Amino acid sequence: MSYGEGPVAVVIHGGFWRAEWKEPIMAAASCALAALGFQAWSIEYRRVGAGGGYPQTLEDVAAAIRAASDPAFAIGHSAGGQLALWAAAEGLVPAAVSLAGVCDLAAAVRDGVGNGAAREFDHPDADPMRRLPIDAELVLVHGTDDDVVPVEQSRAFAAASGTELIELPAVGHFEVVDPRTASWQTIAGRLATLSA
Repeated sequence: MSYGEGPVAVVIHGGFWRAEWKEPIMAAASCALAALGFQAWSIEYRRVGAGGGYPQTLEDVAAAIRAASDPAFAIGHSAGGQLALWAAAEGLVPAAVSLAGVCDLAAAVRDGVGNGAAREFDHPDADPMRRLPIDAELVLVHGTDDDVVPVEQSRAFAAASGTELIELPAVGHFEVVDPRTASWQTIAGRLATLSA
């Protein structure tokens, strides 16, 4: 689904790579990106339980990005954050923004993130932490009160990579994709300066 006009922002939804979560969950964020002057390409991919997993999910994300016209960046939420970082590691986008992302699949498996969902998707090629260094502009945004994907995911990745991390105090998992929140306003401000 495409929203707006301008530089292309590839929008990647989360949902722990599982079949029940689909692209429309990012509709509000995509509309907000369009209001900021981007053409938001909200993409879909095969998910675990619906023909996806490793490597099918990654193949779909790569195909969707290649179909975009010169994408400026990928932006993903939760599992979509992992996929955005992976796309940057693959050289498919020059920049990636991870919103409450799963940045370290091995740690997510160890810590039981997503009730074991990370175990179903874990592979060294898919893991942003194991793909370092990544030659792209990377921005991580994470709420300190996230009880779905712990902020430690982004903290560890930022420490290992030197990546910019914007921590949002007293913010949970979903505020970062809700355009009605102050969290989104912080993200919008940073997007305006991406690759500036």
